[in-house]
This record gives sequence, structure tokens and C-alpha cells, in this order.
Amino acid sequence: MTEPTHDEPHGGTLGARLNWLRAAVLGANDGIVSTAGLVVGVAGATESRSALLTAGLAGLLAGSMSMAAGEYVSVSTQRDSEMAALAVEKRELREQPEAELRELTELLEQRGLSREVAREAAEQLTARDALRAHARVELGIDPDELTNPWHAAWASFLSFTVGALLPLLAIVLPPAGLRLAVTVVSVLAALTLTGWSSARLGAAAPRRAVLRNVVGGALAMAVTYAAGSLLGAAGV
Repeated sequence: MTEPTHDEPHGGTLGARLNWLRAAVLGANDGIVSTAGLVVGVAGATESRSALLTAGLAGLLAGSMSMAAGEYVSVSTQRDSEMAALAVEKRELREQPEAELRELTELLEQRGLSREVAREAAEQLTARDALRAHARVELGIDPDELTNPWHAAWASFLSFTVGALLPLLAIVLPPAGLRLAVTVVSVLAALTLTGWSSARLGAAAPRRAVLRNVVGGALAMAVTYAAGSLLGAAGV
């Protein structure tokens, strides 16, 4: 008999990797939609390539910096909360180890272990590394993989930038008569891809996610183009 193989990844690493991928896809999606809406709106008011390039670059830089700053602040807050929770747990383990052992036993028992097995497991986990055991079982935190705000900020910055480059290039590179059509087709194709990718990463049905993504992007471009056209016609 051959030994069974286990090629699929296990543990928290896979979950963390999927979260990063999902965040990257959503960041790119935001870059596509927001920049497409901006440049299509400007295209409704003017055919000037320099105006379109200026507006697109401004939107790209403002959006990517905003995404990075927002993600940095959000993840920093999460990391501070995790560090504070670990500090409290460390103090409790030092001041009342028996109470913490009982608490860990009860938590393991709630997960389906018998009282005797839960007590034995709690004692072994405490002897090996009490803080890590409580962090994982009680707090749901892995002390070795705390969230990194700089990684999150750079990931958001890069993913938004990559997404924003598509509508920006699509609106400035083609001839004037083809700019709008090329941009709309490129953006809808990209939104189809990001919608499908986000659905697959979340183990959801892709059809609804793709439809929602494409309709939302098309609506955003239609609204901004209409607004730009009205402003252009008014001579603003």
C-alpha cells in the first residue's frame, strides 16, 4: 500500500495567504472602478489627452495613497489591540496561573473534548507555552503572525495602482475616437476578472459576483460620463 499524500496546505498559513490575495483583488478592483469613473467623466467634458492624463494620474496617486494610509491606520489599530490583549493575558498568567489553567480547560471542553482530556491537554499546552496556548485558543491570535501595518499598506498601494493603470492607459493611448470604447471594454473585462477571482477566493458562485462587479462599474462610468458631458456642454 502506498502512503497517503497531503499536498494541500494546512493551518493558518493558507488562510492568511487567501486574505492577502482577496485584499489584493479588492484593491485592484477599487483602482479600476474609481479611476475609470474619473477619466470617463473627464472624457465626457473634454477630448484633451493632457487633461485626461492629469486627471488619471491625480486619481491614481490620490487613491493609492489614501488606500495605503487607510490600511496602515486600520491594521496598526488591530495590531495594537492584539498586543494589548497579549499583554493582559501575560499578566493574568503570571498573577493567577491556576485560574487561567481552569479557563483554558473550559475553553477546550467547549470545543468538544471531555473534561479529563481537556484538562490534560490544557496542562500540556501550558507546560509547553502557556501564552501561545491562551492566545490561540482564547483570543484567536497567533503571536508569531501578528498583522503588519507596513505590509498591508504596501499591498493596498500596489494593488490599487495596478488596477488604476488599466483605465488610465486605456483612455490616453488610443486615438480620440476610440478612447471611450476601448476604456469601457477594457474596464468591464477587468471587472469580470476581478469579480470572478474574488468569488473563487471566497468559495462563492462567480456568476453573481461578476454580474455585481460589472453592473457597478458600468453604472459608475455612465454616471460620471453623463456628469462630465453636462459640464462640458455648459462650458464649465
